[in-house]
Formats: sequence, structure tokens, C-alpha cells
Amino acid sequence: MQAIHRTLTLAATAALLALGAALAQASDSPAEAPPARASADRLVQARTLIAARNWSGALDELRRVDDTGSADWNNLMGFTLRKGRSPDLAGSEKYYDAALRIDPHHRNTLEYSGELSLMKGDLPRAQARLATLQAVCGGPCEQATQLRAAIADYQAHGNKYVSPGW
Repeated sequence: MQAIHRTLTLAATAALLALGAALAQASDSPAEAPPARASADRLVQARTLIAARNWSGALDELRRVDDTGSADWNNLMGFTLRKGRSPDLAGSEKYYDAALRIDPHHRNTLEYSGELSLMKGDLPRAQARLATLQAVCGGPCEQATQLRAAIADYQAHGNKYVSPGW
């Protein structure tokens, strides 16, 4: 009986770990990204505001949290600044760069900074971000798929960025 209990406990633990890994791999938007560390729990409200496209509210919340040592926080700052009504591309780049200094393998930041490069007309940098992202993923991943599609769209429009409407 004790062996069965131990086996069930191990199976349940393995299932929870697999679920966490699957959620981390499946995340394709900052609003859905699972927290990378305990302080990321503080970003739940910001992610909710981003998902609602409430850019000013998200910026206020991110500034309130002020977790500059977090790659997730810096990524969300960059994303929010880039997506707002009046995009702050320089500010966005600053936060994406900070996120990549903290975690050079941060998939969402690699994708979003590649998209920022397209907005700025820098196709080679976007392609370099895609190459890094593909190496980080080691196979297909949503972030690489999204950036590859953004690059193809950019090229299809004569090397001009066209907002996808997000």
C-alpha cells in the first residue's frame, strides 16, 4: 500500500512539473507568460491590463511594481511602450536590452525586440534575433514562428512595417 501511495505521489509531482513546463513553452503573449520567479507574481495585474490593451494602466502598474532586476518586468515595459497609442521605440528598446542583459534567452523579449527592429526598419537585426531565438528554442516554438511571420510580412510589404493591429 505504501508503494502505491509513493508511486501516485511521484506521478502527481511529475504531472505538475510537466504542466508547468508545457505552460512555459506554450506562452506566446506577455499576458499569458508564466512567472519566471517568485517576484513575477507581482506582474499579474500588469499582464491583465496588457491583455486588455490598457497600455496606460499597464504602464502605471509596471511603474508601481518597479522590478528592474526582472527580465519579465523589463520585457513587459518594452512591450507596453511599443504597443501604446504613441509608441516609444527608444524606451522600448532600452527595456528589451535590459531584459536580455538579465536573461539572454528570454524568448518573448527576443521575439518582441525583433518586431521592434522591424518597426525601426532594421531587418538584419530582426533576422539576428530570429536566429538567436531558433537556437534558444532548439526546435519549433511559438515566439520563433511569430517573429518569422512578422519578418515575412515585413518583406512582403516592400521592407515596410505594417502593424498587425495588436
